[in-house]
Amino acid sequence: MPSQTRPPARLAIIGGGPAGLMAAEVARASGLQVDLFEGKGSVGRKFLIAGKGGLNLTHGEPRPGFDLRYGSRRSEVAAWLDDFDADALREWARSGFAIETYVGTSGRVFPMDRKAAPLLRGWVRRLRESGVSFHVQHRWLGWTDDGALRFGTPDGEVVLRCDATVLALGGGSWPELGSDGAWQELLLARGVDVAPLQPSNCGFDIGWSEHFATRHAGAPLKPVVAHWRDASGVHHELQGECVVTATGIEGSLVYALSATLRDAIAAHGEARIELDLAPGRDLPRLQHDLARPRGGRSLSEHLRRHAGIAGVKAGLLHEVLDQQALHDDAVLARTIKRLPLRLLRPRPIAEAISSAGGVRLEALDDALMIRSMPGLFCAGEMLDWEAPTGGYLLTACFASGLRAGRGAVDWLR
Repeated sequence: MPSQTRPPARLAIIGGGPAGLMAAEVARASGLQVDLFEGKGSVGRKFLIAGKGGLNLTHGEPRPGFDLRYGSRRSEVAAWLDDFDADALREWARSGFAIETYVGTSGRVFPMDRKAAPLLRGWVRRLRESGVSFHVQHRWLGWTDDGALRFGTPDGEVVLRCDATVLALGGGSWPELGSDGAWQELLLARGVDVAPLQPSNCGFDIGWSEHFATRHAGAPLKPVVAHWRDASGVHHELQGECVVTATGIEGSLVYALSATLRDAIAAHGEARIELDLAPGRDLPRLQHDLARPRGGRSLSEHLRRHAGIAGVKAGLLHEVLDQQALHDDAVLARTIKRLPLRLLRPRPIAEAISSAGGVRLEALDDALMIRSMPGLFCAGEMLDWEAPTGGYLLTACFASGLRAGRGAVDWLR
């Protein structure tokens, strides 16, 4: 009898962000039949929006400092980065798509043209040419009683049988782009251990007065230095920029602290930070400058001339000090160097840049397969880890997608 060739194993990848696309690339290169499903009308929507102001692909910080950005999950994420780190990501973009990158002054890595669209277009084109089948407007609905995948489409429900599945469905931020966290209930119903999703890289509510919010919402605060204490009481400080909002504060400096602030609010009902509004002047100099006679000048003019404080920074002083304190030069100087802010709550997860929580890594093996559901792998932001902005989030999404894709290939073999 003529020998019969076994057809290639079929892998379903659900989610068209960087983690899902990377899993598809690895699996297809290993000879699997790959079907990629995306609930929206096109893949990579959050990737494109995140790169609208300049695609921050990764970060130039060397390891092991890079690994520390992943907090309590640094050891697990470091294992993914051993397979595909920041340098590998830059080389992948260069060799695969002729996209050169550069390291900015902040250490962030960008394509030379700073655009996300050319990379995404080239990547999807290459995946299609390699044989990956794309299915858009296919929203995952779970499984049939006999284990087949269910999808809702504009033409009704469809069912797919496959040999393994990679879930790369994102977290809970920016739900209009597809990451709505709806997968949580489907996995919880199957007994998978899922940590509740929480906002990360988010703003916080403070509760400004109506006068301050009306005058200063949208105003940038730069440069400032944030001072805070972690859960162990250790003092930290970080210089950066942030923005006053109608309800509180947001921006890159706040995002860098968001995990600490969010957890403090959960534990104590509030979080406190202090802002140095004049990082270029020490307290003795500031006290000396403010002690100069005002003459007939207003307080606002005095602050502008002798402390470099104006606009929103002056507004913050009026927000936290009463009239008596505003006219006490010593109190004023100390407050400029340590302006106290009480943060009441994080902004809703739908507004956050990313989310924390998700499928607990303890529920997965080293290949990112769910231990209780053989053949089901997870990758990307739907896993229980978080990182600050600056390219760290995206790098780990790529790396976890590669690991899950390889894991599926090895398992199917």
